[in-house]
Amino acid sequence: MAAISAGASSAEPVYALAMHGKPALPADFNHMPYANPDAPKGGRLVQGLLGTFDSLNPLIVRGIPVQQVRGQGFERGYVYESLMTRGDDEAFTLYGLLAESVETDDVRSYVTFHLDPKARFSDGQPVTADDVLFSWALLRDHGRPNHRQYYSKVAKASAPDPLTVRFDFGGVPDRELPLILGLMPILPKHATNVATFEETSLTPPIGSGPYRITDVKPGASVTFTRNPDYWGRDLPVNRGMWNFDEIRLDFYREANGEFEAFKRGLYDFRDETEPLRWHDGYDFPAARDGRVIRDTIKTGVPEPSEYLVFNTRRPMFSDIRVRQALTLLFDFEWINHNYFFDLYARSAGFFAGSELSAYGRPADDIERALLKPFASHIPSDILDGSYRLPVTDGSGRDRATLRRALSLLSQAGYDLDGMVMRQRSTKTPLAFEILVTTRDQERIALAYQRDLRRAGIQATVRSVDAVQFDQRRLGFDFDMIQNRWDQSLSPGNEQWVYWGSAAADSQGTRNYMGAKDPAIDAMIEALLAARERPAFVSAVRALDRALMSGFYAIPLFNVREQWIARWNRIERPNTTALTGYLPETWWQRPAAPSR
Repeated sequence: MAAISAGASSAEPVYALAMHGKPALPADFNHMPYANPDAPKGGRLVQGLLGTFDSLNPLIVRGIPVQQVRGQGFERGYVYESLMTRGDDEAFTLYGLLAESVETDDVRSYVTFHLDPKARFSDGQPVTADDVLFSWALLRDHGRPNHRQYYSKVAKASAPDPLTVRFDFGGVPDRELPLILGLMPILPKHATNVATFEETSLTPPIGSGPYRITDVKPGASVTFTRNPDYWGRDLPVNRGMWNFDEIRLDFYREANGEFEAFKRGLYDFRDETEPLRWHDGYDFPAARDGRVIRDTIKTGVPEPSEYLVFNTRRPMFSDIRVRQALTLLFDFEWINHNYFFDLYARSAGFFAGSELSAYGRPADDIERALLKPFASHIPSDILDGSYRLPVTDGSGRDRATLRRALSLLSQAGYDLDGMVMRQRSTKTPLAFEILVTTRDQERIALAYQRDLRRAGIQATVRSVDAVQFDQRRLGFDFDMIQNRWDQSLSPGNEQWVYWGSAAADSQGTRNYMGAKDPAIDAMIEALLAARERPAFVSAVRALDRALMSGFYAIPLFNVREQWIARWNRIERPNTTALTGYLPETWWQRPAAPSR
């Protein structure tokens, strides 16, 4: 069986689908290269998570869901499966899962999925074309905004037979749409109530995945138990995966309490995000004697980056010069040295540390051609790659950046009135609120508040719980928040949700800054239309330049590595995926034989 690549002209069923180029694995591959096919089964994995939950449905806007039901980022879902699954060593290639094969044409005007006749939901019912059509219509009409946006692009959906589904796109060009549909979660029609779907629920859902939810303690923990009858356990994409008999997620309301629980061995691993802790916090007996192992993993994907996001829907942030001035006033050098032990870097772009980043790179001919109609939107230094984020002297009192910021504020119509920055015509103080939900966010916000005070700007730091923070973020009810957008090596339709003009007015999307820029929209269209990797990379870099040019967010830092701490009872493969660590490939160390 062949594989579809970007330039394929045939429409025969194939085992894999690549966004650009060809799949890395042959049709007869035995297992994913980052999985250990001989990993032992059994045992339990306990993961600690900061926050809480009030829903087991991650497919709707309401509530704070347990994301692992469906999976997020590069992680696969424990309960819900999709038609195909990612190859985590590739930019964007899908291999068969619920669908044993897929077909599309050269222009990708349609996609047809052929279901595996062995596929079953956890209650034993077969997965059929009716379930796929039901899931598509349900998520199109009642799902999260990204689902509604993606799936509404389908002009016609049909089921030629009980194991075949075809989606036609009505001539609308979108080369990523077949892959987006390949990642659609499939729900059981016979066990899903459409009337109550958009309501939060703690009733364990039925899926086709390797685990079933067997215990729920509201807000505290969720237990997943491996389904011994899981239909897909012998598929090559699953060989060496899903090795634990039980996975439990324990939720903690406070970061220090969460870490203390790890030190006591109450859960098995943590994805460390706090440099102070990583630098100094692992000097406890279990870490010293090797019972706790620390792994530093360098991934091949864009580095996760944190930002302070301007809500440009607010009048005080509508002027780009104000946003530029406030960017100047953030003292990264002082914060990185005093809080982060100089472990972080900083990039102005949104694809840091990858070939997709435009920061520090001159635009190539393709980028310049794409951006030419929007020349007035793109500063010359961002186009030629000479733009750099401001660098302070690290003292916390840098005068040069303060003078530059005051000059920009003056141009925007603000003057210092004693110790207060006021709008020249109305005398209204320049003031805003920074909304935070963790102590780490609060610490950064308070340091920034100090820097702003030197310029006469009144910033209030307000700390709220995770539930309220998420509600206000999704409803765009904030002045400034800290946020991170995780990017892959194949950004696509989700960029509309992140930055597209239509998303700016749609609550529940991730266009938190309220960007409405025709240059951004045009670059998203260009990257989606690209057939080959070089043209695609240029289009993404052009998008990066358009985003940088808007000064929609203050870059805080880039996380250059993954810091993983685990008790040595948990083992992982020697090979790490391009995307980083994958708990679904881990296993429990077998007990030593008794003498």
